[in-house]
Amino acid sequence: MNIAVIGTGYVGLVTGACFSEFGVQVTCVDADAEKIEGLVRGNIPIYEPGLEELVTRNAQSGRLAFSTDTGEAVQSALVIFIAVGTPALEDGGTDLRFIEAVARDIGRNLSEYKVVVTKSTVPAGTAEAVRGWIEEELEAAGKGGQPFSVASNPEFLREGAAIGDFMRPDRVVIGVDPSDEQARAILKDLYRPLYLNETPFVITDIPTAELSKYAANAFLATKISFINELSILCETIGGDVQAVARVMGLDRRIGSKFLHAGPGFGGSCFPKDTASVAHFARESGTAFEIVEAAMRVNQRQRMVEKIAAAFSGDLEGRTIAVLGLAFKPETDDIRDAPAIAIIRGLRARGAEVRCFDPVAMPAAEAVLSDVTFAKDAYAACEGADALVLVTEWNEFRALDLVRVRGLLREPILIDLRNVYNADVVASAGLRYRSVGRQ
Repeated sequence: MNIAVIGTGYVGLVTGACFSEFGVQVTCVDADAEKIEGLVRGNIPIYEPGLEELVTRNAQSGRLAFSTDTGEAVQSALVIFIAVGTPALEDGGTDLRFIEAVARDIGRNLSEYKVVVTKSTVPAGTAEAVRGWIEEELEAAGKGGQPFSVASNPEFLREGAAIGDFMRPDRVVIGVDPSDEQARAILKDLYRPLYLNETPFVITDIPTAELSKYAANAFLATKISFINELSILCETIGGDVQAVARVMGLDRRIGSKFLHAGPGFGGSCFPKDTASVAHFARESGTAFEIVEAAMRVNQRQRMVEKIAAAFSGDLEGRTIAVLGLAFKPETDDIRDAPAIAIIRGLRARGAEVRCFDPVAMPAAEAVLSDVTFAKDAYAACEGADALVLVTEWNEFRALDLVRVRGLLREPILIDLRNVYNADVVASAGLRYRSVGRQ
């Protein structure tokens, strides 16, 4: 089977590479000629463990190709995935202009039956809009009545673990019109390797599939905001949020994942998706009040105050070492990363900032012009008044704390991810502050 994946961002590139690993012939398309030229040369524009090897292997085998020619890719493919960006609008809504542009391009190049699949995270009703845009282009070209199908196949890829998530997913969701047996059969055949491995498949209608991604992300974001709110209560009464989270997580109805107190959620999905689902819920006349509350909790800048409290609220002239810039480990993604907001907050309070991240510094350098980027964690600590751990990369989990103490001007470790044991930190001569623990 030949497929086209339009958009070579995070979702599109991972999707195309993984389908090619299944033996499918894949063409990944992007309007950015420079990006496509780089991919042809083997330059991967994002950091994702295992992706470079996967792309290289399948490109060399001839199963994975890259192109700027949407028309040619559409004409040679049976299934066309739309995986372009859906940026947030100022009011929290979702900007669908790139989806519309691709849909119209597909319509102008459609000459035989295809299945057009929205892979990008889009509000409910977008697949029907895609159908309408394609039909408008077909009518304009005098090809009205040309058969095609639309479907929704939301992605559930975690940055830093995307390859495993695609190859061994918790579930595959396929949304098609209930009467569209042909599209259903084609998409099930495309995912046949996973079907044979007994991956759970949810075959449903299109609006349900579109909403499912938002529902999952909104619920996980709410869990994060819940435990962060609970951490404030724990600090007030003298409780331990990690112990409370363990008690909660051992209840199988709740589960332990996403119950880790910290500086809040970030990245390309949770902030945008919660805002989007809240927006289209309001537009439909139904306020999604739990999600609205989760967003408000996440936007609270409590971590800057926590850092300032170590200096009686006065950060003027202090130098703060910050470890971790990406919104989570194993990615270079700094979109809505807590570290970026924290650093800007520290700078606004008069602090100097020295920071380090294993892979995200090039991206951070593009948005932070008034900080010092260190060569490693220890260089960031040298002469600083405090060390702040923001992103829990593995290499930050076992720092030589005695060495850290010797490098810092003030012996303060502020652990915003609760990575360290308080007694171990104290034994190294450091004063320790964490989240939701005394």
